[in-house]
Amino acid sequence: MENTFKDQIAIVTGASRGFGHAVAVELASRGAHVVAVARTVGGLEELADKVDSLPGSCTLVPLDITDDEGLARMGRAIFDRWGKADLWVHTAVHTPPLTPAAHVQKKDLTKGTAINYVALQRAITMIEPLLRAAPNGRAVFIDEDVAGKPLQAGFGAMKAAQRAMMQSWQAESINTGPEVILHTPPPLPTAHRARFFPGEDRETLTPLPVAAKALVDRLS
Repeated sequence: MENTFKDQIAIVTGASRGFGHAVAVELASRGAHVVAVARTVGGLEELADKVDSLPGSCTLVPLDITDDEGLARMGRAIFDRWGKADLWVHTAVHTPPLTPAAHVQKKDLTKGTAINYVALQRAITMIEPLLRAAPNGRAVFIDEDVAGKPLQAGFGAMKAAQRAMMQSWQAESINTGPEVILHTPPPLPTAHRARFFPGEDRETLTPLPVAAKALVDRLS
């Protein structure tokens, strides 16, 4: 594998498991230094073990992305050490239960909105200056077409709000950067998808390393 991301700093939010974990490994395999952000320390440590044998490297950041002060500290630390971030891949997500619109629980709306929408906006605020400091900064948002689907009133609305915010940022950044990319991966064997499709045959889904390679190929 060519070191196409050598000397590049790549932030991956949601890197402890699932698609974010696979993307972090793929980026490190191509020489990137991955700033891996997630709440789950065990998953981050597993990532570090995998990266040890790869051309790239990683910095582990155990952080809840709803922690504004933590995000600010992370942004400052990245700037002080590297002065930029070349890439940000945002995969962190909260998956509320499938529920009819009339029965969505307030606690699920509150938690889901805090993680899936508010925290994303705060992360943009902290990370955008780092991406603009890079020669070709890019931000990747993982999109899903679930708005308007049955039993998806809660999560579907959150994803629609995310998409609208990212599309606005994308339009605002055409001339100034960073490049903002909305990426929809194929169906993946993740815990997130299993909550929506509990009886699905996972063998029919795209393996995570394959989907991660496809995304990183797109960015290369």
